[in-house]
Amino acid sequence: MNQSIKNSLGETLDYTFTTGAEDCRDDKWLVILGHGLTGNKDRPVIADTSKALNTAGFDTLAFSFAGNGQSEGDFCHATISKEAGDLSAVIDAVAHTYPKIAYVGHSMGSAVGVIQATRDGRIKALISIAGMIDTKAFATTEFGSETPDAGLMWEDEAYPLSSAFMQDLCETIVTLEPLADCVSAQWLLIHGTADDVVLPKDTQCVKNLQGDAVDTVLIESADHSFTQPTHKAQLTETIANWMRSRPY
Repeated sequence: MNQSIKNSLGETLDYTFTTGAEDCRDDKWLVILGHGLTGNKDRPVIADTSKALNTAGFDTLAFSFAGNGQSEGDFCHATISKEAGDLSAVIDAVAHTYPKIAYVGHSMGSAVGVIQATRDGRIKALISIAGMIDTKAFATTEFGSETPDAGLMWEDEAYPLSSAFMQDLCETIVTLEPLADCVSAQWLLIHGTADDVVLPKDTQCVKNLQGDAVDTVLIESADHSFTQPTHKAQLTETIANWMRSRPY
Protein backbone atom coordinates (compact mmCIF):
# COMPACT_ATOMS: atom_id res chain seq x y z
CA MET A 1 0.00 0.00 0.00
CA ASN A 2 1.59 3.26 -1.09
CA GLN A 3 -1.28 5.71 -1.49
CA SER A 4 -1.29 9.15 0.12
CA ILE A 5 -3.79 9.59 2.95
CA LYS A 6 -5.06 13.09 3.73
CA ASN A 7 -7.51 14.25 6.37
CA SER A 8 -10.44 16.56 5.65
CA LEU A 9 -8.13 19.61 5.89
CA GLY A 10 -5.81 18.21 3.25
CA GLU A 11 -3.05 17.37 5.73
CA THR A 12 -1.05 14.29 4.71
CA LEU A 13 -0.90 11.61 7.40
CA ASP A 14 2.32 9.65 7.78
CA TYR A 15 1.78 5.91 8.12
CA THR A 16 3.50 2.55 8.00
CA PHE A 17 1.68 -0.37 6.38
CA THR A 18 2.98 -3.88 7.10
CA THR A 19 1.68 -7.18 5.76
CA GLY A 20 1.04 -10.06 8.13
CA ALA A 21 3.09 -13.26 8.08
CA GLU A 22 2.22 -15.13 4.90
CA ASP A 23 1.92 -18.58 6.49
CA CYS A 24 -0.95 -17.46 8.74
CA ARG A 25 -2.16 -14.27 7.07
CA ASP A 26 -5.77 -13.18 7.51
CA ASP A 27 -6.30 -10.85 4.55
CA LYS A 28 -9.82 -9.86 5.66
CA TRP A 29 -8.67 -7.87 8.72
CA LEU A 30 -6.68 -4.66 8.82
CA VAL A 31 -5.58 -3.44 12.24
CA ILE A 32 -5.11 0.34 12.42
CA LEU A 33 -3.01 1.70 15.29
CA GLY A 34 -3.16 5.22 16.76
CA HIS A 35 -0.75 6.66 19.35
CA GLY A 36 -1.26 8.74 22.47
CA LEU A 37 -0.65 12.39 23.34
CA THR A 38 2.78 13.71 22.21
CA GLY A 39 3.44 10.35 20.54
CA ASN A 40 3.73 9.10 16.98
CA LYS A 41 3.42 5.88 15.02
CA ASP A 42 6.94 4.74 15.90
CA ARG A 43 6.58 4.81 19.69
CA PRO A 44 7.42 1.34 21.12
CA VAL A 45 3.95 0.67 22.50
CA ILE A 46 2.57 1.06 18.95
CA ALA A 47 5.47 -0.42 16.95
CA ASP A 48 5.81 -3.50 19.17
CA THR A 49 2.07 -4.15 19.12
CA SER A 50 2.07 -3.87 15.33
CA LYS A 51 4.96 -6.33 15.08
CA ALA A 52 3.17 -8.88 17.26
CA LEU A 53 0.04 -8.57 15.13
CA ASN A 54 2.08 -9.02 11.93
CA THR A 55 3.61 -12.19 13.35
CA ALA A 56 0.09 -13.40 14.13
CA GLY A 57 -0.87 -12.90 10.47
CA PHE A 58 -2.59 -9.50 10.53
CA ASP A 59 -1.89 -6.60 8.20
CA THR A 60 -1.37 -3.38 10.14
CA LEU A 61 -1.39 0.33 9.46
CA ALA A 62 0.15 2.52 12.15
CA PHE A 63 -0.19 6.26 11.59
CA SER A 64 0.65 9.57 13.20
CA PHE A 65 -2.18 11.99 13.83
CA ALA A 66 -1.91 15.38 12.11
CA GLY A 67 0.63 17.62 13.82
CA ASN A 68 2.47 14.63 15.28
CA GLY A 69 5.53 12.76 14.05
CA GLN A 70 6.04 13.23 10.32
CA SER A 71 2.38 13.97 9.56
CA GLU A 72 1.49 17.40 8.27
CA GLY A 73 -0.33 19.88 10.47
CA ASP A 74 0.22 21.93 13.63
CA PHE A 75 0.47 20.17 16.99
CA CYS A 76 -1.44 23.06 18.56
CA HIS A 77 -4.50 22.01 16.58
CA ALA A 78 -4.29 18.36 17.63
CA THR A 79 -7.34 17.48 19.71
CA ILE A 80 -9.30 14.29 20.30
CA SER A 81 -12.17 15.58 18.17
CA LYS A 82 -9.88 16.51 15.26
CA GLU A 83 -7.99 13.23 15.49
CA ALA A 84 -11.25 11.29 15.15
CA GLY A 85 -11.46 12.89 11.72
CA ASP A 86 -7.92 11.69 10.96
CA LEU A 87 -8.93 8.13 11.86
CA SER A 88 -12.00 8.41 9.65
CA ALA A 89 -9.78 9.46 6.73
CA VAL A 90 -7.54 6.44 7.25
CA ILE A 91 -10.52 4.09 7.33
CA ASP A 92 -11.93 5.71 4.17
CA ALA A 93 -8.62 4.96 2.41
CA VAL A 94 -8.59 1.24 3.24
CA ALA A 95 -12.17 0.10 3.76
CA HIS A 96 -12.64 -0.84 0.10
CA THR A 97 -9.87 -3.44 0.50
CA TYR A 98 -10.55 -4.75 4.00
CA PRO A 99 -14.06 -5.77 5.10
CA LYS A 100 -12.94 -6.00 8.74
CA ILE A 101 -11.33 -3.04 10.50
CA ALA A 102 -9.85 -3.24 14.00
CA TYR A 103 -8.50 -0.18 15.77
CA VAL A 104 -5.86 -0.15 18.49
CA GLY A 105 -5.50 3.11 20.39
CA HIS A 106 -3.10 4.03 23.16
CA SER A 107 -4.11 6.57 25.82
CA MET A 108 -5.62 9.61 24.04
CA GLY A 109 -5.55 7.57 20.85
CA SER A 110 -7.96 5.19 22.55
CA ALA A 111 -10.36 8.07 23.20
CA VAL A 112 -10.25 8.79 19.47
CA GLY A 113 -11.27 5.18 18.85
CA VAL A 114 -14.22 5.35 21.23
CA ILE A 115 -15.60 8.40 19.44
CA GLN A 116 -15.12 6.93 15.98
CA ALA A 117 -16.47 3.48 16.90
CA THR A 118 -19.81 4.97 17.97
CA ARG A 119 -20.35 6.53 14.56
CA ASP A 120 -18.52 4.20 12.20
CA GLY A 121 -19.81 0.65 11.85
CA ARG A 122 -16.74 -0.30 9.82
CA ILE A 123 -14.81 -0.67 13.07
CA LYS A 124 -15.57 -4.28 14.03
CA ALA A 125 -13.05 -4.57 16.88
CA LEU A 126 -11.71 -1.97 19.29
CA ILE A 127 -8.63 -2.35 21.49
CA SER A 128 -7.89 0.27 24.14
CA ILE A 129 -4.42 0.39 25.68
CA ALA A 130 -4.45 2.55 28.84
CA GLY A 131 -7.58 4.10 27.41
CA MET A 132 -8.68 7.60 28.39
CA ILE A 133 -12.34 8.14 29.32
CA ASP A 134 -12.44 11.07 31.77
CA THR A 135 -10.82 13.64 29.50
CA LYS A 136 -11.44 16.64 31.76
CA ALA A 137 -9.86 14.92 34.76
CA PHE A 138 -6.81 14.03 32.68
CA ALA A 139 -6.34 17.54 31.29
CA THR A 140 -6.80 19.32 34.60
CA THR A 141 -4.62 16.88 36.54
CA GLU A 142 -1.74 16.93 34.06
CA PHE A 143 -1.91 20.52 32.81
CA GLY A 144 -4.16 22.47 35.18
CA SER A 145 -1.24 24.55 36.46
CA GLU A 146 -0.23 25.63 32.95
CA THR A 147 -1.66 28.60 31.02
CA PRO A 148 -3.10 27.54 27.64
CA ASP A 149 -1.32 29.09 24.66
CA ALA A 150 1.60 29.99 26.95
CA GLY A 151 2.47 26.83 28.85
CA LEU A 152 3.90 23.49 27.81
CA MET A 153 2.88 19.85 28.10
CA TRP A 154 5.14 18.15 30.63
CA GLU A 155 7.64 21.04 30.36
CA ASP A 156 8.57 20.02 26.81
CA GLU A 157 9.05 22.90 24.37
CA ALA A 158 8.13 20.60 21.48
CA TYR A 159 4.59 20.32 22.83
CA PRO A 160 2.91 23.64 23.58
CA LEU A 161 -0.36 23.52 25.51
CA SER A 162 -3.08 25.04 23.35
CA SER A 163 -6.43 26.45 24.41
CA ALA A 164 -8.00 24.33 21.64
CA PHE A 165 -6.71 21.18 23.35
CA MET A 166 -7.92 22.18 26.80
CA GLN A 167 -11.31 23.31 25.53
CA ASP A 168 -11.84 20.06 23.65
CA LEU A 169 -11.03 17.85 26.63
CA CYS A 170 -12.59 20.01 29.38
CA GLU A 171 -15.63 21.57 27.70
CA THR A 172 -16.48 19.80 24.44
CA ILE A 173 -15.95 16.20 25.57
CA VAL A 174 -15.55 16.27 29.39
CA THR A 175 -16.03 12.51 29.60
CA LEU A 176 -16.51 9.72 27.09
CA GLU A 177 -18.65 7.72 29.48
CA PRO A 178 -21.92 8.24 27.54
CA LEU A 179 -20.24 7.17 24.30
CA ALA A 180 -18.45 4.23 25.91
CA ASP A 181 -21.83 2.86 26.86
CA CYS A 182 -22.84 2.91 23.17
CA VAL A 183 -19.86 1.09 21.64
CA SER A 184 -21.13 -2.09 19.96
CA ALA A 185 -17.84 -3.29 18.46
CA GLN A 186 -16.01 -6.14 20.14
CA TRP A 187 -13.87 -4.40 22.72
CA LEU A 188 -10.68 -5.29 24.58
CA LEU A 189 -9.38 -2.98 27.31
CA ILE A 190 -5.84 -3.35 28.70
CA HIS A 191 -4.47 -1.23 31.52
CA GLY A 192 -1.43 -1.29 33.77
CA THR A 193 -2.21 -1.19 37.46
CA ALA A 194 0.68 1.27 38.04
CA ASP A 195 -0.45 3.73 35.36
CA ASP A 196 -0.28 7.23 36.88
CA VAL A 197 -1.02 9.13 33.64
CA VAL A 198 -4.41 7.66 32.71
CA LEU A 199 -5.67 5.95 35.83
CA PRO A 200 -7.02 2.38 35.71
CA LYS A 201 -10.36 3.74 36.91
CA ASP A 202 -11.05 4.84 33.34
CA THR A 203 -10.97 1.23 32.18
CA GLN A 204 -13.02 0.19 35.22
CA CYS A 205 -15.61 2.80 34.20
CA VAL A 206 -16.12 1.03 30.87
CA LYS A 207 -16.28 -2.36 32.58
CA ASN A 208 -18.96 -1.04 34.92
CA LEU A 209 -20.98 0.20 31.96
CA GLN A 210 -20.62 -2.74 29.60
CA GLY A 211 -20.01 -5.66 31.94
CA ASP A 212 -19.24 -8.93 30.20
CA ALA A 213 -19.72 -7.30 26.80
CA VAL A 214 -16.11 -6.12 27.01
CA ASP A 215 -12.91 -8.03 27.74
CA THR A 216 -10.69 -6.41 30.36
CA VAL A 217 -7.09 -7.27 31.19
CA LEU A 218 -5.12 -5.56 33.97
CA ILE A 219 -1.35 -6.03 33.85
CA GLU A 220 0.07 -5.93 37.35
CA SER A 221 2.63 -3.16 38.02
CA ALA A 222 2.70 -2.01 34.39
CA ASP A 223 3.09 1.73 33.74
CA HIS A 224 1.34 3.88 31.16
CA SER A 225 3.54 2.82 28.24
CA PHE A 226 4.31 -0.75 29.37
CA THR A 227 8.01 0.05 29.31
CA GLN A 228 9.19 -3.06 31.17
CA PRO A 229 9.92 -5.91 28.71
CA THR A 230 7.76 -8.41 30.62
CA HIS A 231 4.83 -5.98 30.67
CA LYS A 232 5.26 -5.18 26.95
CA ALA A 233 5.28 -8.91 26.16
CA GLN A 234 2.07 -9.43 28.14
CA LEU A 235 0.47 -6.52 26.32
CA THR A 236 1.39 -7.57 22.80
CA GLU A 237 0.66 -11.25 23.34
CA THR A 238 -2.74 -10.44 24.81
CA ILE A 239 -3.68 -8.30 21.82
CA ALA A 240 -2.44 -10.80 19.24
CA ASN A 241 -4.23 -13.70 20.91
CA TRP A 242 -7.45 -11.70 21.27
CA MET A 243 -7.42 -10.79 17.59
CA ARG A 244 -6.82 -14.43 16.64
CA SER A 245 -9.96 -15.38 18.57
CA ARG A 246 -12.29 -12.94 16.80
CA PRO A 247 -15.39 -14.78 15.50
CA TYR A 248 -15.87 -12.66 12.38
